[in-house]
Amino acid sequence: MPGHDTPLIAIIAIGLAMAFVLGLAAHRLRVSPLVGYLLAGIVVGPFTPGFVADQGLANELAEIGVILLMFAVGLHFSLKDLMSVRTIALPGAVVQIAVATLLGMALAWSLGWTMGAGIIFGLALSVASTVVLIRALQERRILETERGRIAVGWLIVEDLVMVLALVMLPALSGALGGAGGTASWQTIAWSAGITLVKVATFVAIMLIAGRRIVPWIMHYAAHTGSRELFRLSVYAVALGIAYGAAALFGVSFALGAFFAGMVLAESPLSQRATEEALPLRDAFAVLFFVSVGMLFDPGVLIRSPWSVLGTVAIIIVGKTIAAFLIVKAFGRSNSTALTISASLAQIGEFSFILAGLGVSMGVLPTEGRDLILAGAIISILLNPFVFMAFEKLRPAPKPALAGPGVYTPAAPETEPAKPLAAVVADEEAVPLKASSLTGHDVIVGYGRVGSLVGSGLRAAGRPVLVFEERLDEVAAARRDGAEVFVGNAADPRVLATANLHEARRLFVTVPEAFEAGQVVEQARAANPGLEIIARAHTSAAVGHLEEMGCSLAVMGEHEIAMRMLEHVGVDEAPPGSGADKGVLPGK
Repeated sequence: MPGHDTPLIAIIAIGLAMAFVLGLAAHRLRVSPLVGYLLAGIVVGPFTPGFVADQGLANELAEIGVILLMFAVGLHFSLKDLMSVRTIALPGAVVQIAVATLLGMALAWSLGWTMGAGIIFGLALSVASTVVLIRALQERRILETERGRIAVGWLIVEDLVMVLALVMLPALSGALGGAGGTASWQTIAWSAGITLVKVATFVAIMLIAGRRIVPWIMHYAAHTGSRELFRLSVYAVALGIAYGAAALFGVSFALGAFFAGMVLAESPLSQRATEEALPLRDAFAVLFFVSVGMLFDPGVLIRSPWSVLGTVAIIIVGKTIAAFLIVKAFGRSNSTALTISASLAQIGEFSFILAGLGVSMGVLPTEGRDLILAGAIISILLNPFVFMAFEKLRPAPKPALAGPGVYTPAAPETEPAKPLAAVVADEEAVPLKASSLTGHDVIVGYGRVGSLVGSGLRAAGRPVLVFEERLDEVAAARRDGAEVFVGNAADPRVLATANLHEARRLFVTVPEAFEAGQVVEQARAANPGLEIIARAHTSAAVGHLEEMGCSLAVMGEHEIAMRMLEHVGVDEAPPGSGADKGVLPGK
């Protein structure tokens, strides 16, 4: 660029533009947009002609995506959730790492590498990518199910093991065949002990002091009344704690951000913090996949095709079988075992760090780094297809009298409540049987708005059916006497259970306009005469919902203005309120 040297702007602008174009193409071809993002990285990488992005900057931008992603995961993950899966996540992750490392060592031995190279190579193949795993669970809306909690707990254990490995490997450089001298066992034990103490200290600080300080910071920012300051506080907490964890305690950015989110999850502001972090999180997560694509040298497929095939087989086949057998050994269902197996059938961030460390120590040959990168890119490309294949293998949900995933409102007080986790976990995750209600009102989302609507409808004696995914809101809807389906109503299979052709009205109270539009469009197709009332945040959202078939789109700001004017005796609707077009209800 003449007269300008702006590599940061270039990588953000060109990287996001290419990711959008190729992601859109992938979506049109009915494959995951992640495939398009990875291909965008290959296009702007050093191994293809044309523009070459700065790899160092790309990696740092990608790290921000990892931080924000794990912060958001922590916001939906409590200490109780983490402890509830420790009995399977801790031993399961350790055994799976051991199996994958041994498989990697076997392949390294067949290639004539040293044992030290095999250990580093195997470790790199054993740890899954944070971004890929979380995105896969989010796309399938199982992050907050029992399967999702096990997968996240498993991932955290893997991260902790890799943090310890990164500290130990330099001390073992000489023993592993590297250029450095061999440290004494006393030195190695001391390094390992210091690392464990640092990690334990960080966790203790976050669980004791962080649980008080972080929510207080967020509440103080919220009480300023400035949305800009609140949004800034979210980013400051997520990035600040992640950086502090890495700089002061040697903990990974991802792990630090996760604990920051987890301690904030106990605050009532956690949902708002999630919404504020969402835009930047998604943008930087895309840049992560672009940065991974930039590392891939397609030439390795020609130079070492069988080695690449063996590496990919370890990641996708070896780790998958090992994880499946481990989960089954703990008495879990096939459904849970298949989900965990598919989640771990890829590698990512820590693999790149281990590969770079191994090469810099003189232990891992450059061919090993190339194979790790090839294995990462190919496994990430194939991961969505692994999930799809495993979804077909999952056992069908078991029918139940009230329909799987349904809460019946008529349960007597003496009847023990059905455990919430059981409703959204394993074989019961997708309801099969449609509701038997007729003349009922359907509510999508039981948050602040949906719960008020539901309470009002039930007080008026009307039968209510609710769609909700979050366990706290599910419990609230059940307490209010509603029939509840656990699932996302934007999924046609889930919405089909609402018996919409017999319903009176549909209230769509979720704040996301795109998701709400999907629900409205499907509901209108199912029942052309259904009255559909939806919530909107902007005029553009109002127009979008109307285009999808909404009868009435209610925008909160306009409603507030109308009530204020009514109070002072002004009957005219404010300009641009849309009241004259039927967007807002009149007096």
